[in-house]
Amino acid sequence: MLISADSLQFGFNGGSLLEDVCFSLNEGDRVGLIGANGEGKTTLIRLILGELEPESGTLFRKNGIRIGYLAQNGGYDSSNTVKGEMLEIFAADARAIEALRETEKKISMAKEGSDEYRALSARYESLNKQIAARDSYNFEIRVNTVLNGMGFEDVYEQPISTMSGGEKTRLKLCRLLLEEPELLILDEPTNHLDMKTLFWLEDYLSAYKGSILTVSHDRYFLDKLVTRIYELENKKLSIFKGNYTKYKTLKAEKVAHLLKEYEKQQEERAHMQEYVDRNLVRASTTKMAQSRRLALEKMELIEKPLLPPTPPRFRFTYTEKPYEKVLEIHDLTLTAGEKTLLKNISFGLVRGEKCAVIGDNGTGKSTLLKEIIKGKNPKIHLGRFVKLACYDQENANLDPNNTVLEELWGRHVTWDQTKIRNILAQAKLEAEDMDKKVFMLSGGERAKLALAVFECENGNVLLLDEPTNHLDLPARESLEDALKSFDGTVLFVSHDRYFIRSIANKVIELENGTITEFKGNYDEFGAYKSALKESAKIKNEQIPAPIISEKSANKDGYYRSKEERAADAKRRTRIKKIEEEISSLEEEDAAINASLSDPEVTANFSLLTEKCNRLEEIKNLLDSLYAEYETLL
Repeated sequence: MLISADSLQFGFNGGSLLEDVCFSLNEGDRVGLIGANGEGKTTLIRLILGELEPESGTLFRKNGIRIGYLAQNGGYDSSNTVKGEMLEIFAADARAIEALRETEKKISMAKEGSDEYRALSARYESLNKQIAARDSYNFEIRVNTVLNGMGFEDVYEQPISTMSGGEKTRLKLCRLLLEEPELLILDEPTNHLDMKTLFWLEDYLSAYKGSILTVSHDRYFLDKLVTRIYELENKKLSIFKGNYTKYKTLKAEKVAHLLKEYEKQQEERAHMQEYVDRNLVRASTTKMAQSRRLALEKMELIEKPLLPPTPPRFRFTYTEKPYEKVLEIHDLTLTAGEKTLLKNISFGLVRGEKCAVIGDNGTGKSTLLKEIIKGKNPKIHLGRFVKLACYDQENANLDPNNTVLEELWGRHVTWDQTKIRNILAQAKLEAEDMDKKVFMLSGGERAKLALAVFECENGNVLLLDEPTNHLDLPARESLEDALKSFDGTVLFVSHDRYFIRSIANKVIELENGTITEFKGNYDEFGAYKSALKESAKIKNEQIPAPIISEKSANKDGYYRSKEERAADAKRRTRIKKIEEEISSLEEEDAAINASLSDPEVTANFSLLTEKCNRLEEIKNLLDSLYAEYETLL
């Protein structure tokens, strides 16, 4: 057991935030921690880390436990380079390898059988075991794997101090993955990640040896990674087995069951109370009525379950239906400065399609939406009777100096105040929010205001850029429901894969200046992409190169002479020979490495040295053969 909490109680300034919290974290656990903003997720993490002490209850931590924590904006400053910083984690491994080399040299100069020789041999064996146990020879490969997977493959030598906040947070996560703590606590780890990096991180964490506790609004990430959900709600912690999708079902069943039990008891108490009221004054039934009253007093009351807070409600409507073809783009090229984002792309949308635009950061997704909104590019044609409504991820269309009420009412001055307030209330902006300035709102409140404004535009074609940013899970799900119910056309950019999966019936992927247009939902698109990768892998690795006959070669002008044909035959023969040599050397390498764990080998320094020297020879031979192989191919 790594962490255990029993009857944990905590609060601030006399107010209670966590009550009677009980849970445990064991080796290999995968736990998702969820809850609305302000429910105490960060506080619970700080208690686990030991930064806060509980007011009452017990919190046990395994003695000497190593915990790694990624805060939501948890970057760090360093004058080091990206790779240099990661290599520092393995300084002890580098020292051990260097010490092993030095010990080898000293043994070669010591007299065999002497005390010095035996001491050096023992040290050599100890270092070798230490290096093998830590897999020290491969530490640089591990660094490169994590840095490349997290998108730092081209910036190994960039100083960390010159990076953005998001890049520093990603780099902090790289460090934690390489340090491999027993318990990894991640607060919104998928922020700042593009699709490619998200999938890599999920696969890496799925194979992670330690335990993971993660706070995340990324439901797709939670579904892929966790096997338990801890939910903080109304100061209590509830535990559900399964991923996020399973949690949704179990939570609904739990609430329904508790409500049924409460209503059943209330009905029973009402009947008992009615009997007491009718019969207490009658002599013949007084004793029975007193008995019922006593039973009522002793009955353990079932507390009425607190239903989840009502989420915001959105509803998208329009007054006029557009023609069938709502958007056509032909040979569009988009640039940002000197960089070409998209080159000669073409695609279209028909009425009723709900299309997700996906791709890595910087591929031009938001730029494409903005170009459509401008409406000035001759390569972009909107269909007849199209009315666009646009949602900007930065909410730049909101005036920060307006009040919440002014922001919406100022756009619809003919509407009465009651209607405006009702629309804002449905977005969960309450009466006390009406006179707040927009710049005073939290990110989530500002997003809900922007969605209320967006809703009132009554567009029949909706364009949304990262609409789930800053929204909590109930608000995201409410927006999903509204867009699924909308019978118009939707074109949206999002990194929220759960959101994409719920809404899209068409996917456009931007990559390397081109687009892939796919008619189908996100899961079908994922299967299509996987099939393409598998097909390419099979083609590259298993299908031999086509043999060109002399007749066809002469016809096509592929070979110019008999000498060239002879040279090509010689090249193919050499390639086959190299492949056989590589295979043989790799088998020998594996056999020698396996023998190094044999006590008889490690006790015999001469034999051990011989095997280590042979490993070095094999490495050099393989490097040479691979280099020649690549040249011949």
